[in-house]
Amino acid sequence: MRLSFYGATRTVTGSKFLLEACGQRILVDCGLFQGLKDLRLRNWQAPPVRPGSIDAIVLTHAHIDHTGYLPRFVSQGFEGPIYATPATVDLLKILLPDAGYLQEEEARYRNKYKLSKHSPALPLYTIEDAEAVLKFLRPLPYRQVHELARGFDFQFLPAGHILGSSFIQFHEDGTQEKTVLFTGDIGRYNQPIIKDPSVVERADYLVLESTYGNRLHGDKNGKSGRDQLRDVIVQTARRGGPVLIPSFAVGRAQEVLYLLRELEEEKLIPVLPVFVDSPMAVDAFDVFQAHGEEHDLEMIRIKKSGVNPLYTRNTRFVRSVQESKNINDRSSAIIISANGMATGGRILHHLIHRLPDERNSIVFVGFQAAGTRGRTLAEGAREVKIFGVNYPVRASVHVIDGFSAHGDYNEILRWLRGFKAAPRKTFLVHGEPNAIEGMKNQIVTNFEGWQVEIPEYEQQYEL
Repeated sequence: MRLSFYGATRTVTGSKFLLEACGQRILVDCGLFQGLKDLRLRNWQAPPVRPGSIDAIVLTHAHIDHTGYLPRFVSQGFEGPIYATPATVDLLKILLPDAGYLQEEEARYRNKYKLSKHSPALPLYTIEDAEAVLKFLRPLPYRQVHELARGFDFQFLPAGHILGSSFIQFHEDGTQEKTVLFTGDIGRYNQPIIKDPSVVERADYLVLESTYGNRLHGDKNGKSGRDQLRDVIVQTARRGGPVLIPSFAVGRAQEVLYLLRELEEEKLIPVLPVFVDSPMAVDAFDVFQAHGEEHDLEMIRIKKSGVNPLYTRNTRFVRSVQESKNINDRSSAIIISANGMATGGRILHHLIHRLPDERNSIVFVGFQAAGTRGRTLAEGAREVKIFGVNYPVRASVHVIDGFSAHGDYNEILRWLRGFKAAPRKTFLVHGEPNAIEGMKNQIVTNFEGWQVEIPEYEQQYEL
């Protein structure tokens, strides 16, 4: 058995891991690199493995940094099955064509205004490329064991990160039995809407995320993300400005609406128009409603009471470009728009309109990878470049880590305590250098006998 790392090494994005066993070559995740230019350029290079040589792809969840390279991979020769949970499959039917549309739209915009060094600017892939992926998707429910070859199988376990997210547990029953567990992204405990991460008691080899390996959620005063959001909304409404929330369309947008409804019901914030300005997020709401098997007990209880948990008193879903432009005329409002790291999508046009006004607030509610526009704003930049033009930052910028769907290091340690014995080796991925080193220190300090490795890009290990 051999494990190779072709993404998410000392960075958060680009998840790709090759597991070879029993004559099978299985790619775990097929994600897009985001953020720093050197990483983004990898998306344009030849695939790190020949797509036609891969027997199957198995996905941890639907986020683009775990799935967004699929259209490139399929267009260059992959023709095998792509396994994922049913909710992940349904989300990908929305996410991938939307990603292709955004690639095409950005190329069109850059060509129209001559904002590219390339002539013409080209999309990384098209809507047609993205839709070609969908015929290969194969849904598998949680905990159903699926055989890839004689003596080699896998199953999905709930990961608690977003709807449909999973740990992937591979099992080889050969001359020496081995279990390899990929966490994807580990979710949080007691979060709205979905269930907590599954308890796992053993794995011979563990591929573990470490996005927040050196950080804890909550602000320095101990305020929760919910309380921080409440304060920003109240203060901004008093100034007469809108609250703009760059948000991932899947998971974060739904969680924010869930908490806004709670805050309204408890009369802790004024009732404001809430615009969900992302066609992809609008479609994702239907998927969230459809997959009741993923919902936690509180979500089920609220639905049974006759209340829609994902609607405030004045929620408005925005699909058309004209409706999106009309929001520019609103003063007091809450605007949720994709994408979460402000690297593309409608959020860029809202930022152009809202950043120069000191009455307004920009609220980041998720991790901002190095090199993204969101990271630049979160670190206090006084101007930011969008479509080649610099815009002043006079709006109030807030970062609320408490909304992250990633467990912080305490929550990951809590999950690791479920293991009854140390894995033979634990590989740390999905983290920037300081976070990965922090996570390694936490593990070796808190657990005796754990062997922790930090892989490099393209590094291979014999298991």
